[in-house]
Amino acid sequence: MLNKGVTLWFTGLSGAGKTTISKGVEHELRVRSCPVEVLDGDVIRTCLSKELGFSKKDRDTNIRRIGFVANLLSRNGIVAITATISPYRSVRNEIRMMIDNFVEVYVNAPLEVCERRDVKGLYAKARAGEIKGFTGIDDPYEEPLKPEIVCHTAEESIEESVTKIIASLEHLGYIPDSKFLPDIVRNY
Repeated sequence: MLNKGVTLWFTGLSGAGKTTISKGVEHELRVRSCPVEVLDGDVIRTCLSKELGFSKKDRDTNIRRIGFVANLLSRNGIVAITATISPYRSVRNEIRMMIDNFVEVYVNAPLEVCERRDVKGLYAKARAGEIKGFTGIDDPYEEPLKPEIVCHTAEESIEESVTKIIASLEHLGYIPDSKFLPDIVRNY
């Protein structure tokens, strides 16, 4: 059983691995019977923030909306996982101040690695000038200064990143330590 709700705020460049790692964390939490909800940036854009563009003002509004929803979930005992670029440090810090139990997960991958992973071809389009204001190309990404967790996805596997995050959540007291789980769950 979950001790308390928490917001896991995944941030990083497009293609860094935020969505993939967040799905792995979600799976592990569900195996442990922890209530969890994933707020993926791409999904939120099509539902909650459909009318927003990609100006700084619109991006900030989008992040504030996601933060609001994550706060509602986590204050009600749910692990809210956000997987969104959230490029601007000031808005991430604003969200951190709004949410009592906030864990920033910096999914760190070099730009060239993210570009190689880009199956949608967005980086190539941005470099060709077809997409304006693309984070990491002609719009900034401000790295977190003191994230609770850093996943170096060019150097560690998805499984290693997921394990690191789960261990951190155990250590911080947000989820039960695996040694206290029934054998059937622990050996899943």
